[in-house]
Amino acid sequence: MSSRPERLKDEGSRLQVTAAGATAGLISRFVIAPLDVVKIRLQLQTHSPSAASNGGGSSSGPVYRGTLQTLRHVMQHEGITGLWKGNVPAELLYICYSAVQFTAYRSATVAIHQTVGESQLPQAAESFLAGAVSGAAATSATYPLDLLRTRFAAQGNDRVYTSLRRAVVQIAQDEGVRGFFRGLSPGLAQIVPFMGMFFAVYETLRPQLARLDHNNAPLLAGVVGGGSSAAVAGVVASVVAKTGSFPFDLVRKRIQVQGPTRSRYVHKNIPEYSGTVGTVRTILMHEGFRGLYRGLTVSLIKAAPASAVTMWTYERALHFYMALGEKETNRDL
Repeated sequence: MSSRPERLKDEGSRLQVTAAGATAGLISRFVIAPLDVVKIRLQLQTHSPSAASNGGGSSSGPVYRGTLQTLRHVMQHEGITGLWKGNVPAELLYICYSAVQFTAYRSATVAIHQTVGESQLPQAAESFLAGAVSGAAATSATYPLDLLRTRFAAQGNDRVYTSLRRAVVQIAQDEGVRGFFRGLSPGLAQIVPFMGMFFAVYETLRPQLARLDHNNAPLLAGVVGGGSSAAVAGVVASVVAKTGSFPFDLVRKRIQVQGPTRSRYVHKNIPEYSGTVGTVRTILMHEGFRGLYRGLTVSLIKAAPASAVTMWTYERALHFYMALGEKETNRDL
């Protein structure tokens, strides 16, 4: 038997892992939806005078100035429901993404064990590889939903798409199948290191924090009830991974709103970008290095509750489904 501590990827059947991942994604998405809308609005803002005047603010500065001001601006001009724009495709995205992610993570880990043997790789390296594979698989499988989420979150009161169904039909007619995958390259370039770093840090911290949690350490006990180690490890892992891969996330958002509807979103003059490298070059030229990190603050603020809720919910949902499975097995016996 391996001397390694029991870990997330070794628990539960494939179906239980998939169900737990979907449950975690559903709940996490609803909690952090407003911050996600704020992040997207900030990422798409170029801070040019014309962008400000077209967005309804002063022509001398940006429409949105920080997280709180953006929240107030959206509520004032679009109502409370404006903070949940794009929530339907986003909920579908998070459910499917989390289900694919945790399932692929478990499958990738099994494949690594079969290829090089269990405990042959350092835990961090194994977690990084499995996390990178799971992130790439989940991003590719759910990317059209991610694009739809971004476009809905980017539109103001002048609605570009009247419904999810209409958006799908319109994009298919105007942009073809490739239109649903705009920005996939920077998306993969972002998610592979992000998920790799996330799971590497998470799997390294969780066992250590679990021991403190078990001993009722003052810093952890009672934070979120039993299993606070999963939530804390998830927060730290997400902050580290998010900071390292954020520029690719911003580039992805800028490319996702390209196409015939580019000038109809909240920011009317989003530049026309061509490819990942061209987008990075244009942002650096006109907005400087800081332009690649526009929206990072709210992204990190979002990362804490999102990762904590996701991992905490996942652990509990998995244990619930496992207990339910054992109960059904015992009943059959």
